[in-house]
Amino acid sequence: MTFSATSPRPQPTARPRTRLIATDLDGTLLRDDKSVSDRTVAALAAAEEAGIEVFFVTGRPARWMDAVADHVHGHGLAICANGAAVVDLHAGGRMLEVRPLERDAALQVVRALRREAPGTAFAVEFTTGFHHEPEYVPLFMDGVATVAPVEKLLHEEEPGTGAPILKVLAHHSELTPDGFLALARTAVGDRAAITRSSPTALLEISGLGVSKASTLALCCAERGISADEVVAFGDMPNDIEMLSWAGRSYAMGNAHPDVIAAASGRTVANNDDGVAVIIEDILAVGR
Repeated sequence: MTFSATSPRPQPTARPRTRLIATDLDGTLLRDDKSVSDRTVAALAAAEEAGIEVFFVTGRPARWMDAVADHVHGHGLAICANGAAVVDLHAGGRMLEVRPLERDAALQVVRALRREAPGTAFAVEFTTGFHHEPEYVPLFMDGVATVAPVEKLLHEEEPGTGAPILKVLAHHSELTPDGFLALARTAVGDRAAITRSSPTALLEISGLGVSKASTLALCCAERGISADEVVAFGDMPNDIEMLSWAGRSYAMGNAHPDVIAAASGRTVANNDDGVAVIIEDILAVGR
């Protein structure tokens, strides 16, 4: 297209003002030693001071939020368990909202994976704690766990009387992580939402429609914040929906290839303070 001296020229589209930053934790905000760098602490505080809300959006349960509880200001909220819970970090991780996986759906998922992926070991994250099968090796021993077949863990004496399920975890010792994820999604279909964030073949299974993105969207709607006003960060498949939903999103330099494909931008690795780098840029330009 040719423009004359008097023709109006197309103007670059200004990016919307950032009103909320949503960041994953492990492999994203946290360094590999699970620390939050001084640079990142300063960037988070500066964002809050500039009127930008910060949400930690993680697959972690509420009881694992001590690493960052001191670095969320203002509202004090975090989204945990891949969107299954909204918690108040100023109140010791008290759950304000729960989006559970129904027990019947959980049992259907277990049966499907028992059939299609023999050797799968299961664990269950309830609102009241974590329990697992004998074959399932927990990442951390935190609290007293009931060790029993998952069918027993999911059994209720009377329907509706048990603690809500945040997610079911399924581990396979022989399948590849991405291969197990693809197999499980095919086997389970529309019974539940399945994702992963571990470098091992460990799947995280939530209620259908529950994800980091869907719960973040609800939290933003309550605040009158649009997706275009959100900047999101992540590194693993459980971040993909959130990165696709946000107006701007950044895959970490250490991110899974599918995450890089889903994000609108890329920053440096978690160990190089990739989240802080982008926040500093946002604050410098005022957007």
